[in-house]
Amino acid sequence: MGVLDGKTVIVTGAARGIGRECALLAAKEGGNVVINDLGGGMSGDDSGDAGPAEQVAQEIRELGGKAVSNSDSVALMSGAKNMFEQAMDEFGG
Repeated sequence: MGVLDGKTVIVTGAARGIGRECALLAAKEGGNVVINDLGGGMSGDDSGDAGPAEQVAQEIRELGGKAVSNSDSVALMSGAKNMFEQAMDEFGG
């Protein structure tokens, strides 16, 4: 039984580095995880590639966890709203 059983977590910047590790830990602790990342390059450019976020979500699912990917921008209110709505649609209230 994990400390996040039944909870849903949105992790931004979750495709690489610390964000990725936070997302993996949340899943390990039983959380439903929304993996958010724009998919920008390591140098800071915004290439808009949804692939990196989906790779982490797929890794979590292969380990038996629940995860979805998202590439909305957290800098926009509409992006935050989309992440929240996706979390609700996928994992419930």
